[in-house]
Amino acid sequence: MTGLRDSRYWLIGASEGLGRALAKELDRAGAQLVLSARNAGRLDELSQTLGNALPLPLDVTDSTAVGPAVEAAGPIDGLIYNAGAYLPMTARNWDSEAALAMVDVNFMGALRVLGTVVPAMVERRAGDIVLVGSLAGYRGLPAAIGYGASKAALVSLAETMRHDLNGSGVTVHLVNPGFVKTRLTDRNSFPMPQLMSPEAAALRIVKAMRSKRFRTDFPAPFSWGIRLYGMLPDFLAYRGR
Repeated sequence: MTGLRDSRYWLIGASEGLGRALAKELDRAGAQLVLSARNAGRLDELSQTLGNALPLPLDVTDSTAVGPAVEAAGPIDGLIYNAGAYLPMTARNWDSEAALAMVDVNFMGALRVLGTVVPAMVERRAGDIVLVGSLAGYRGLPAAIGYGASKAALVSLAETMRHDLNGSGVTVHLVNPGFVKTRLTDRNSFPMPQLMSPEAAALRIVKAMRSKRFRTDFPAPFSWGIRLYGMLPDFLAYRGR
């Protein structure tokens, strides 16, 4: 879908950071919005600043909550899955509870929601799916236990959906940002090349939504470097390790 004005989008992961900036950018583009996240107060606060937005609190890790949320959202033209959890973690400092929580939000939550939304879109032969992945999903990176694996799974999911939904009337967009300055990346103690503001990243996502391109990686040239690293043979990628 390339037209946003008057289209109704359900944005999951809208209360903070990139999601909050994306909600504002979509509102400026004239979209009607359903906004979901766990923090009901933040959603209400955000919705009051927008022209046409329905706050709909949702915990994507709660399987029993997804069905009622889909009904409450009502008819939608598109879904943006931006829910994300992140905690830097190395294999030497494994925290299973935190790793599972990241996978549950970043990937399993997407499966729960898409499993209800996509069949209805296929039936009416119309709909737009936008999955917000990460450049961290292209190859295993240091200190990314849980997060990297969950984003790799989301990338794979988007690629599979792109194959399977071809000709169905349902479009799929995969957007992979690099480092975006949020309360999550504030936890990082390592250098973050080409760190972007949430507002700049939101502009890139809206531009991707207006295009017919399946995959959008940004920012360049950092994204090129990550993709190149993902294609390196193991003896080079893990040289000296």
